[in-house]
Amino acid sequence: QVQLVESGGGLVQAGGSLRLSCAASGRTFNNWRMGWFRQGPGKEREFVASITWSAGSTDYADSVKGRFTISRDNAKNTVYLQMTSLKPEDTAVYYCAGSGRVGVWPYWGQGTQVTVSS
Repeated sequence: QVQLVESGGGLVQAGGSLRLSCAASGRTFNNWRMGWFRQGPGKEREFVASITWSAGSTDYADSVKGRFTISRDNAKNTVYLQMTSLKPEDTAVYYCAGSGRVGVWPYWGQGTQVTVSS
């Protein structure tokens, strides 16, 4: 059974940085894509970034390009989201997601809260 466990959230001032981690277990992920999504207060869940396990190909939402970096450590089965130049509008619960198919995200973590104060 696939399990995704996020960590690294917290409270940070605007302009600061945080690194989120997502530890994945339960199967091999060679052909999978892993993603980060977020849901802010009163907002719908939105895509933040994704990466393929094998090639490391990445994709980002326009709102985070140049500020966030997604990466993975295949040996540790862990995906990271390095967030810099954080803004109050980045405040959200951040979720890790995984998929072996294009266009769907069947597996989700429990989420980790990121709060950016102004």
